[in-house]
Amino acid sequence: MTPTLTRRATAALLLALPLLQAQAQEFTATTDPARAQVTLPEPARPELPSLILIGDSTVRNGRDDGQGKGGEGQWGWGNPIAAYLDQTKINVVNRAVGGLSSRTYRTSGHWDRTKPFIKKGDWVVMQFGHNDASPVNDNSRARGVLRGTGPEKEDIDNQLTGKRETVYTYGAYLRGYIADIRAAGATPVVASPVIRKRWEADGVKVTRAGGNFAAWAAEVARQENVAFIDLNEWGALRYEALGKAEVEKLFPADAPQETVHTNWLGAAVNSQLVIAGLIQNKVLPDAVYLRRFAPDGSDDRPVVDARKVRVEAPRDPKLPSLVMIGDSTVRSGGQNGAWGWGERLAPFFDTQKVNIVNNAIGGRSSRTFFTEGRWASVLEQLKAGDTLLIQFGHNDGARIGDPAGKNRGSVPGIGPETVEDTLPDGSKQQVQSFGWYLARYIDDAKARGAKVVVLSPIPHKDRWQAGQPRDFETYAAWGEQVARAHGAQFIDLTLLVTEAYRSAGAEKVDALFADARTHTNEAGAVFNAARVVDGLKRLPGQPLQPFLKAATP
Repeated sequence: MTPTLTRRATAALLLALPLLQAQAQEFTATTDPARAQVTLPEPARPELPSLILIGDSTVRNGRDDGQGKGGEGQWGWGNPIAAYLDQTKINVVNRAVGGLSSRTYRTSGHWDRTKPFIKKGDWVVMQFGHNDASPVNDNSRARGVLRGTGPEKEDIDNQLTGKRETVYTYGAYLRGYIADIRAAGATPVVASPVIRKRWEADGVKVTRAGGNFAAWAAEVARQENVAFIDLNEWGALRYEALGKAEVEKLFPADAPQETVHTNWLGAAVNSQLVIAGLIQNKVLPDAVYLRRFAPDGSDDRPVVDARKVRVEAPRDPKLPSLVMIGDSTVRSGGQNGAWGWGERLAPFFDTQKVNIVNNAIGGRSSRTFFTEGRWASVLEQLKAGDTLLIQFGHNDGARIGDPAGKNRGSVPGIGPETVEDTLPDGSKQQVQSFGWYLARYIDDAKARGAKVVVLSPIPHKDRWQAGQPRDFETYAAWGEQVARAHGAQFIDLTLLVTEAYRSAGAEKVDALFADARTHTNEAGAVFNAARVVDGLKRLPGQPLQPFLKAATP
């Protein structure tokens, strides 16, 4: 459940992911004195198929450690991509080396060291180009290639190595890798260089690489009939959707002039694009993906049909009910090991005194829970004495009018403004604001005699550490304003969970998630359910205190 990228939700992008753990091989580089030694990973489990990455620093930066600066250091996309793939089924082996070109990755011996790890059934993604425009021959790095994809070549006396060398075109080097990969029985994949942070004069459009390395990479992929991932065009579209101010947050804060090397968030954005390209080209088996992305960053999985998900009824209609509505962070049903906090709330309550009724449904926003008729079904069961808990926000940021948003986005804010959206069947729908939908739920429930509590969304895995901007700031503010204006109560669940995560520490928090950043596992669901109970206990009048168990589970 990943909202389409918007200017309001940059940090809803992605996460601090676990670092790739692998065995290592050390060697001494011979073509660049600035690189004395590099450590590259080997397949952790040789019996598994491997996704092997080769390229430059935009794939693997330096020693792949962020220069000791954490998320604000420089990172290549080859590190965060590992968290989106099931490493019990596939090795992710990032053997890219910073500072190299399609030429020097081969001539410095790195390719010869990598080839022994490539076996039948593997996949190899290559991404070169950022360093290929350098001088062909100098005494610094001598890493440039001839421009184009043709058969041209040039013999040189390499000033750096002191050796005679034949230099080929960019396309010729890519074709050489493709041939070697196929000879090993593996599948080659070509990616264009990642987009640079360069804006047109209007400050709105991003400058594409144009008719050079990005176009040449696409041309070679087409000629060789291999999968192609357009990180140039897709990256530009993502940046344009964000806008200049938000894109700056994807690059190291201490290097404002940096246009190529991203921080952790930027690397995660690029890794999402690579995942989208692998999916679009049907490169890897579906079973290896832990997260799936479309090119715009949204989850490419279809949203489950709400008509096929039954509306849960109270166990004992004579008892008051605690009813929940929301998205998959409230109810995930164990899909891919994910559980929502609402599914682990019952043990905190005396169910002989109160029904616990979880009618949240995955993939929903405040808008779609209403427009699909789910709310009407839930409302029929509400009665005087019941309490309704509402938590939306994770899917409301989808762009209205963008098919990738799956018609889930609501209008930002709490006002009366509407925006027209076109549905898949061609019909038009007037989309209301996030606050409008919350107010409708509150007013409808109160008319049935129920009490209402609005909760802000649980935070993402990457948005709780000290010094970071708080997660879901706008949605929390809107939720509180609407609750107060319409006679409901409010719990800032985002902050309650954030504070608890900070107390628990990074190692424990990492162990609470079933995926890269959004959905908790069973332990995480229990952890967050306890935070919900903490919030309920703090409400004025403690309306649910009579139903809570004396001892915490």
